[in-house]
Amino acid sequence: MNEKFFDLKKEKQDRIINAALKVFAENGYKRASTDEIVKEAGISKGLLFHYFISKQGLYEFLFDYSAKYMMLEQSMLATNKGTDYFEIWLQLLGVRAQVMKNYPYMQLFLTNSVLEQGAELSVDLFDKIAAFAEYSQSFFVQVDDSLFVEPKAAPKVKKMTELTINGLLKEQFNEEVFDAEKYYKLISDYLQTLKKLSYR
Repeated sequence: MNEKFFDLKKEKQDRIINAALKVFAENGYKRASTDEIVKEAGISKGLLFHYFISKQGLYEFLFDYSAKYMMLEQSMLATNKGTDYFEIWLQLLGVRAQVMKNYPYMQLFLTNSVLEQGAELSVDLFDKIAAFAEYSQSFFVQVDDSLFVEPKAAPKVKKMTELTINGLLKEQFNEEVFDAEKYYKLISDYLQTLKKLSYR
């Protein structure tokens, strides 16, 4: 990646980043088209490759940028994880909703990155994806499963919760305009319902 990318005005940087996040998040690495990215960003293909050299270089930059950005935004929660599974999720989703006001597709891109195992990407990137997934799970290490009505069923409830969160996120991009606050309110309602059904 050409460091001169960061010499661009922030508005132009974000326009390119958001265009690439959108195309990769919606299509995955293999099916994503750089033609579509440059069209979405309103730049030439030559300029894109001047800064990122290749499609792979762009994807790997995006993952590094997104993971670091999200980790920084979530860093204040890292020291106060708590034991309530649903409350931890609500805090994390609140942070994500704030991030998505500037980078609407960032979380969907990060969520989908774990599905890229068959893509022609570097081993180093796959290591970073695994490390980010591990970091994301670290928020839940202190969760108290005894809060669940059926503690043995806690893993299934957690899986249902994750599927609900990811499904609702994807569903929101079917709307004409993505609204981060609307998404957060919607997912909060779902999580509160799951909590009432699952906890003592």
